[in-house]
Formats: sequence, structure tokens, C-alpha cells
Amino acid sequence: MTAINAEDEVVGLCRDLIRIDSTNAGDNSGPGERAAAEYVAEKLAEVGLEPKILESDSRRANVVARIAGEDSSRDALLLHGHLDVVPFNAADWTQHPLSGEIVDGCVWGRGAVDMKNMDAMILAVVRQRLAEGRRPPRDVVLAFTADEEAGGNYGAQWLADEHKSLFDGCSEAIGEVGGFSVSIDEARRLYLIEAAEKGIAWMRLTATGRAGHGSMLNAENAVTELAEAVGRIGRYEWPVRMTRTVRTFLEETSRVLELELDLDDAEKTVAKLGPLARMIGATLRNTANPTMLEAGYKANVIPQTAIAHVDGRFLPGYEDEFFETLDELLGPNVTREFVYHDIAIETGFDGPLVRAMADALLAEDPGALAVPYTLSGGTDLKAFSRLGIRGFGFAPLRLPADLDFSGMFHGIDERVPVDSLRFGVRVLDRFLDGC
Repeated sequence: MTAINAEDEVVGLCRDLIRIDSTNAGDNSGPGERAAAEYVAEKLAEVGLEPKILESDSRRANVVARIAGEDSSRDALLLHGHLDVVPFNAADWTQHPLSGEIVDGCVWGRGAVDMKNMDAMILAVVRQRLAEGRRPPRDVVLAFTADEEAGGNYGAQWLADEHKSLFDGCSEAIGEVGGFSVSIDEARRLYLIEAAEKGIAWMRLTATGRAGHGSMLNAENAVTELAEAVGRIGRYEWPVRMTRTVRTFLEETSRVLELELDLDDAEKTVAKLGPLARMIGATLRNTANPTMLEAGYKANVIPQTAIAHVDGRFLPGYEDEFFETLDELLGPNVTREFVYHDIAIETGFDGPLVRAMADALLAEDPGALAVPYTLSGGTDLKAFSRLGIRGFGFAPLRLPADLDFSGMFHGIDERVPVDSLRFGVRVLDRFLDGC
């Protein structure tokens, strides 16, 4: 088999994947993931694997493959990444979102951060290892999924329901939104590893009143009722709730940064974290943000119904409190229904897999300190956790101190440094040796 160098190959793989349009608008109308899935499957087949392409609907394709480890009696490890990306407005970008151009030492394009970078790193590392005949210590299952950006109904959720046997023996997993660096100073970097995710509650709120002429008195105006409920929700200050992952993050970060930590005023500490404050601040409490409004069809007609949408996120262990509070804020005349609802998850930051991640980072960056954090959003890990799989966000990247990496998720001018991709494949290769 031809020699493969993962560090040399990862950039080209990332560029190729970005150039494949797999935009997911959430309504099943886009190009789908089939072309990207075929590309991934071809790259895996070239090194001797037998990948399965599994379509949940027309062009909504997933790829799953298993690598036999040195000891297949051990529990298997799942490496997962999604192939879809969120939509974009190309006119807003410096480089076209589907160009995969290399400019200023970075690969640009939609998916460069979320998450075709990690897909490329997994492919590059696996291809080099198999070309060299290096098997991992235990079985590794690879899953490249559809539809993560819209909840995974055509991807991870579907795989967990309809093809769970493909994940037999998997007890642990790594995926996206973790393992990236945040610089403390020139010598030290925090690497944030996702150990928890907030739950998701996208809701449609409906107020029903009495339709009528806009010039008449109407005490049963659905628009008024809904607007008042939306205002109460939007202005509500949710209390701080200290989960174990957030507590560990704040304790470790405060120690390294030599900050005084007052857990009774965690916001004060978070405010001192600079660019991290936005990301971590959202994990101190439940949130509910109104996002859409719809009512009426003419200026002089009071409509019978008014509708709003709210993006709710709840902390692990606080789902019941979230909905109890939300229903109080809604009041008796506004109903809610789920557009999408999924669980919160959390795991301890300990054990051999955590040590393998920390050791692999430290071997490539002597200034590395791995710390757990809570993701305010959600990933495919929610679906895989239903199969009893304990997972982490670990897509390792050493980043320039001045790069607002977290701000590029779903943003414009998404890009990932070439050197970060090469660092990532070195770390992942070490991690697989120690997993």
C-alpha cells in the first residue's frame, strides 16, 4: 500500500470536504450529504475498510465503518463527525464558503470549524495508521453522520434507532466542539474538552384569542397575550446553577489564572475570562431566548392566534426546574409544543480515556492543560449516549492566541489554521495509541 502521511494529507482532505456542498437548512430541501458520504467511504475503502453508506432519506447519507483493534474483547471506541454544515450568505464572506481556499495560513470555508476539520483529521489519521498496518489497542467505530445541524433525525438519531448493532460494544466516544486551545500566555494553553451539554427545547408558543376588527375593543387579543408572555420569558433572569463540570472548569481555570474564585458569585470570575466569558457564561444557567414571531395578516384585523418560537437550553439536572419556570412565565393563556427536544448530558472528567486525551495533548504541547467544560449547544453525542456511550468533545487544535475560534461556529469567514490541522492529527494519532 502506498505510504500516507496524515500531516501532509489532512489539509487536502479538509479542502475537498469543504468544496462538497452539504448545506443543511433543516427542511430536507438541500443537497444532502450523499456526495460527502461517498467521498469519505472511498477514502476509507482505499485503506482496506468496508464502510457502509446508510441513507435515511434521499441523499441523507451516513457512513459507518469498524476498525479491528489489537484486542477486540475490549469495549470499542466511537469516533464521530457530521458531514452537514449550516447555510451561508456567500456575499458576506471574504473567501467563498465552498472554496476551501488557503489564505493567511488558514483553510477557509463553511465547515472549516464545524466540523469538516475534524472529519478530515479522523480520515487522515486512520488512513496513515491502516496504510502502515498499525491497529488501535481496541476496536474503533467510525461514524460520519448526516443532519447534525438540524437535530440528527436523518443522522445520529436515526442510526441509534435503526442501526444500533453497528455500535455494539462501544462504551466511549469522542466528537466535536472540544480539545481546542485557549492561550493563557506564551507558554501555557487551556484545552477545553467537552464533558457536558445543555439540553435543547425549541418550542412553538401559541396564544388563541378572539378575532375581530382592529378598531373595536378586544380584551382577548392573542397578539397582546403572546407579546406579554414573550416579554416575560425574554427578560427573565435565570438563577445560576453550578453543575459539576462548570465547577471543575472554574476551579481549574481560576487556579491557573491565579484568580480568586467565589462560587457564590461565579459570574464575577467568568467575566474575567476574556473571550471565554461568552461561551462559559451561557453554561451557568438555563436560558430561553425568543427567536421568532408570527401573527396577523392585515393591519386592521385582530388575528385569532399568535405564534412565537423560543430556543430553550437547560443544564444537566435542571430540566424539570426549567419547564416549571417556563410554564409560570407563559401564564394560563399561552400553550407550548416542542419543535425539537433533546436531553442534557454530563460525564465525569476522569478515567483512562481522559488521561489518554490529556497525555496526547501534553506530548505535542508541553504547555497544555486539559480542562472540562459544558457546551451550551448540542451534538450527535446526545443520540449516541442513548446507546450507553460515554462521550467527550475532543477535536484537538492548537490555535493562535488572537483567533476567535468559538465565534466562528456558524459565523462568517469560518477558517482553521493549517498548522492546527497538522497538530490535530499528531494528537489524535497519539490518543489512539493510548485509548
